[in-house]
Amino acid sequence: MSRIGKKPVPLPQGVSASISGQSVEVKGPKGTRSFRATDDVTLTVEENTVKVTPRGTSKRARQQWGMARSQVENLVTGVTTGFKKELEIQGVGYRAAMAGNVLKLSLGYSHDVNFDVPEGVTVTTPKQTEIIVEGIDQQLVGQVAANIREWRKPEPYKGKGIRYKGEFIFRKEGKKK
Repeated sequence: MSRIGKKPVPLPQGVSASISGQSVEVKGPKGTRSFRATDDVTLTVEENTVKVTPRGTSKRARQQWGMARSQVENLVTGVTTGFKKELEIQGVGYRAAMAGNVLKLSLGYSHDVNFDVPEGVTVTTPKQTEIIVEGIDQQLVGQVAANIREWRKPEPYKGKGIRYKGEFIFRKEGKKK
């Protein structure tokens, strides 16, 4: 029995869900998101909640039960509050700035890195050393943040690079004379 799958997903005020076949569409104040579940689960809307139940007792049905419920909950969270990833830049001369729909990063290379922000995600830079990635799609927000971080991962000796806010970087001791 899936402990996650058993819980129904509550729909807050102002959020509506409609089911057609195996796909669920959730509309809220921030936008509309949809998800297509596998044939191993059944989706139903009852009294401002979305319930996910498995079809049968096979291992795959039980796996998809909790996964489908988590996906529906992420849809509801996305259209109500949205998702957010915060990055911080450490290093002398390392900075970020937004210019239209392009994130300009100075990361110690001989040239500036221009990162085109994809559709459905907003990137802001409140300070030169902070980047905030926001959107209603959790997967897309995480992927954009990972792509930005990929340009200069934090290195273990001086800790320079782009890191997630609150991320711990294990520091190494340099060579000795």
